[in-house]
Amino acid sequence: MSSPFGTWPSPFSASQIAASSPRIDGSAFVGDEIWWGESVPSEGGRFTVRSSTGAEILPAPWSARSRVHEYGGGAWAADSEGTLYFVDAKDQRVHRMRRGARPVPLTQAGPAHGGLRLQQGRLLAVREDLTKNPHRRGIVEIPVDGSAAEDPSLVTTVVDGEGFYAHPALSPDGSRVAWVQWTGARMPWQHATLAISDGIDTVELSTRAALQPEWTGDDELLYADDPSGRWALYRLQLDRSGGARPAVRVDDVDADTGYGLWVLGNRWYRPLDDGRIVSVRTNGRDEVVVLDADGRARVLHLPADGHVSVDDVSGSRVLLSGNSSTTSPGVWCVDLDSDEVIAVAGAEPTDPAWMPPASPILLDGTHGPVHAFAYPPAHPTESAPEGELPPYVVLVHGGPTAHVTGAVSAVIPFYTSRGIGVLDVNYGGSTGYGRAYRERLDGQWGVVDVDDVITAARGLAETGVADPARIAIRGGSAGGWTVLSALVRGGTFAAGISRYGVTDLRMLVEHSHDFEAPYIEGLVGPLPEAEALYVDRSPLTHVDRIDVPVLLMQGADDRVVPPAQSEAVRDALEARGIDHEYVLYPGEGHGFRSSETIVDALERELAFLGRAFGFTPSS
Repeated sequence: MSSPFGTWPSPFSASQIAASSPRIDGSAFVGDEIWWGESVPSEGGRFTVRSSTGAEILPAPWSARSRVHEYGGGAWAADSEGTLYFVDAKDQRVHRMRRGARPVPLTQAGPAHGGLRLQQGRLLAVREDLTKNPHRRGIVEIPVDGSAAEDPSLVTTVVDGEGFYAHPALSPDGSRVAWVQWTGARMPWQHATLAISDGIDTVELSTRAALQPEWTGDDELLYADDPSGRWALYRLQLDRSGGARPAVRVDDVDADTGYGLWVLGNRWYRPLDDGRIVSVRTNGRDEVVVLDADGRARVLHLPADGHVSVDDVSGSRVLLSGNSSTTSPGVWCVDLDSDEVIAVAGAEPTDPAWMPPASPILLDGTHGPVHAFAYPPAHPTESAPEGELPPYVVLVHGGPTAHVTGAVSAVIPFYTSRGIGVLDVNYGGSTGYGRAYRERLDGQWGVVDVDDVITAARGLAETGVADPARIAIRGGSAGGWTVLSALVRGGTFAAGISRYGVTDLRMLVEHSHDFEAPYIEGLVGPLPEAEALYVDRSPLTHVDRIDVPVLLMQGADDRVVPPAQSEAVRDALEARGIDHEYVLYPGEGHGFRSSETIVDALERELAFLGRAFGFTPSS
């Protein structure tokens, strides 16, 4: 059947997208069961813990969610007997919940906790105390018997300071703790140090951007670092006098075993008891490999190929969570000896008639190569009239130190099934292609990212893939900044959708939390010396150049990008009579979590594109 692009009937409603898009937050072997964390959009984005038996382990209203470093992560852990330890979203206290019992607090109210690590019956965590000035953070050990809930002095401080900490790991004999730390002057992917303490002395190693120490013996550990421009695994031998031999690189490939340390729960590799290592390698997409003791690598053939986390190991079995280019996000259990792969949660196969695989695209940009993934319109029974070119939406990820992998997303078929193509861009500054690609954005935020998304959009038009008059741009947070900055440039995009996007750099600095305090300086320049640049780069300064329709969506409780930023753009557009829509969602923060908000936002986006591009979308 022939119908104009954008009007094709689709089975993918906004409510279905909201119901089918829970986020996975880690997994673990618990006795004979497998547990995993999962968001519940219908309950305002509450994070629960579920079991492979079908049981919900963490009942409402409890929610396992951390606010450490603002972005949280590592909000739960469990022992083999089925005792759950979790950070409650409301008070940020650590709780213990035995099977069939109510949760009991293990810490006092006040500090936030995250990055929980349960090893040998001992519970380590990252602690953040924002009530002190300056703010204090550190690694602590929390008694699991609940005694510290009444007496906080029973919490053992491993390290404490004004910097930032992540990835605590306890040695097999329990005598040492390793972790990663960085100062407030740099972001962790710029510079982070590996530190090791025996409770008396602390040794800090000369690392560039260390990640995830894991002990493989009382005097040996693995960690990831990127001195060569790619995160790779290194093995370190220690001695009891506190010294260490030079670290030895375990593998040598043009890929990253690591990622920007935004959240505390990610793990990119795990050692097995038999000496093998399961590791994620990222070069645009992820692959999972098994490294033998002699360094030989075997690629595992898995659905998981995007933002994969190696969550747990047990004998020859490995638990992986993440995204896939052929299934929905999920949890997989892999037996390394038999190569058996079992989908534990999510991981629903997609229908290629509705969701064709993403096509990786490489374009020549002003600043070097530009990577992207293309999703053309797809429908098993519909086609467009001969000669009509489809509208496209160019997606811009947030961060900006992040990346997309061509993985299945419920949002993609929402558009493509209706005859709207999607292009997901990894602009310069994205991870997944090495440090040089990531550092292309240093000092150039608002320049390189904008040039690259414009290059990607024009590439669609010049090759006859998209209608040049009907290309929109959509992004959230830092992606929203790039959306508005690109609209200010003019001449490429016919409409823009900004979700809680940055609009004013000086306002962003004023409201920014201290985890990201050095981030903007690295992306733009130091203040006050670069204040003129901050003003010139800000979309709000040049909003009078925007002459196409704009949809602005904002969470009322957003502490990262407060509503005032979106509202300043709204007021400027309204004053000039530019077609626009502004939506404020009560109860939402930096990122939309409730099903009601997800549904409303998607429906508004579709209606907005229909008005902007002259078609009537199907319901």
